[in-house]
Amino acid sequence: MANSAQNLKTTASPPHAAFIEDVLAGRGLLTREQLTFVKTEAKRKQESAEKVIAQMGWVNPEGLAQAKAEVIGVPYIDLAQKPISPEVLAYLPEEVAKRFVVIPIAKEVNTLSVAMVDPLDLSVLEFIEKKSGLTVRPYIATSDSINRAIAEQYTQSLSSEVGEALKEATPGFLGGGGVPFGAVTGVLGEAPVARIVSTLLEYGIKIRASDIHIEPLENETRIRYRIDGILHEKLILPRRIHDAIVSRIKILGNMKIDEKRLPQDARFNFKIGAEEIDLRLSTMPTAFGEKVVMRLLKKSGGVPTLPELGLRGMALRHLEENIARPHGIILVTGPTGSGKTTTLYSVLSKLNSTKVNIMTLEDPVEYQMPGVNQVQINVQAGLTFASGLRAFLRQDPNIIMVGEVRDQETADLAIQASLTGHLVFSTLHTNGAAGALPRLLDMHAEPYLIASTVTCVVGQRVVRRICPTCRIPRKATAEISGKITDVLGKLKPASDKQGYQLYVGQGCRECNNTGYLGRIGIFEVLVVSEKIGRMILGHETSQAIEDQAIVEGMITMKQDGFLKVSEGVTTIEEVLRVAEE
Repeated sequence: MANSAQNLKTTASPPHAAFIEDVLAGRGLLTREQLTFVKTEAKRKQESAEKVIAQMGWVNPEGLAQAKAEVIGVPYIDLAQKPISPEVLAYLPEEVAKRFVVIPIAKEVNTLSVAMVDPLDLSVLEFIEKKSGLTVRPYIATSDSINRAIAEQYTQSLSSEVGEALKEATPGFLGGGGVPFGAVTGVLGEAPVARIVSTLLEYGIKIRASDIHIEPLENETRIRYRIDGILHEKLILPRRIHDAIVSRIKILGNMKIDEKRLPQDARFNFKIGAEEIDLRLSTMPTAFGEKVVMRLLKKSGGVPTLPELGLRGMALRHLEENIARPHGIILVTGPTGSGKTTTLYSVLSKLNSTKVNIMTLEDPVEYQMPGVNQVQINVQAGLTFASGLRAFLRQDPNIIMVGEVRDQETADLAIQASLTGHLVFSTLHTNGAAGALPRLLDMHAEPYLIASTVTCVVGQRVVRRICPTCRIPRKATAEISGKITDVLGKLKPASDKQGYQLYVGQGCRECNNTGYLGRIGIFEVLVVSEKIGRMILGHETSQAIEDQAIVEGMITMKQDGFLKVSEGVTTIEEVLRVAEE
């Protein structure tokens, strides 16, 4: 059992790197004066050079660990964002991991790879070998990263509960030992897999995920969660149980279990405590098996108000003025996933009363709204945006919401509905508010009709909010301050004459160590004035229309984003990620 410990004794001091301080100096992390000081101080205090450097704070823990790895000939590993299989974690109890500041990271045949602070601690290595019954291969990591990994990987119910279920779903039971996957049936066979699927869903709800990706790779299955618009890899599962998990999800969605060559779609409800979640399922055949994506939609929680979405000031006032009109077309623009539908639901929620008949045509219906007549399009049955909109006009509506203007027929019908005294809401996939008007012209809508019916266009994106729990101030550099000033122009806050006080999230347990918690919109609201109406008639470009709107007082998306940056709501990186063209 002590093979790896014995081997480490012989390989711990390679001839090419004798001292940690020399390695750090060679990497430019210590000056010549600092190197001399470290050598003298270590000799005077009878302490290691590593301890002296750490006390002085000249090199960060990661730099020290990397240099130490080179000195002792043990590989360095960065544990940040590295998911560890529950099967691997099961080889070392959490109490042991915490006591010795060590975490198992991988298992190959009879070898267990572990990350530890001091790979030269032979007593710890021998203890782990006895505990796991495997040969240990050590890696070096910082104590902070190991402790963080222990906190994240062990205490997450995801890893621990899935690990327990995997113990029950033994290799011989799940297709190993000559038993085909299809033969795994009955309560006994399904219970562990059903529990794994249930745990994946519960964890997704707990961490506020909007989507769960179950992806087959060549030798493993990867589970990723989309949180606040960004995908995070959270779990690695053995490849052998992938088909069983996909089959379980297909059963829940009443899909064809034996159809693996074609994409399938379905939906079902999932209840956790008092909370009910509507799940949209999608399967797709890939090179290594079927990939599943589950979209999580909360049925409870209500629709956010317009100020909660991030609309304020002049933009909010212009939008509220235009939705109060009895007729006209209001368009919301932005790429997929920019929150257009949520904005429309927020507007409809504000207008919803017993005195008006609101009808929506969606693909698909994402949230149920009491008192609103919601229709889902069904292309196979002949119910499209155009045919549905034509039928809507015979249903005596006051307000119509069409999920998207995709073609000339839908655009013409939306214009006709507006001309006959209806308030029409819809979305368009354009980069900015000004781009919506030339896009309607591209669909061969008459310029004079666009100018007389479209009253307001909203352009939007969503950015992640800085986590309030771990938010810390950060003084903006001269370059960033200059960039903010250039973008904001006259909108620059008077309090920022001495430079901008920005904020960042350090990362904590609340925000899953991302530094962000939740999302907020950045908006631009373009009101179609008489001058802009004339520009539409003259087939002017979107840039010319945007320039005129800015002259008339429109705050652009980027400006709105930078204002939220200067207020400490989000970061400049987030705004540039979504709004930089």
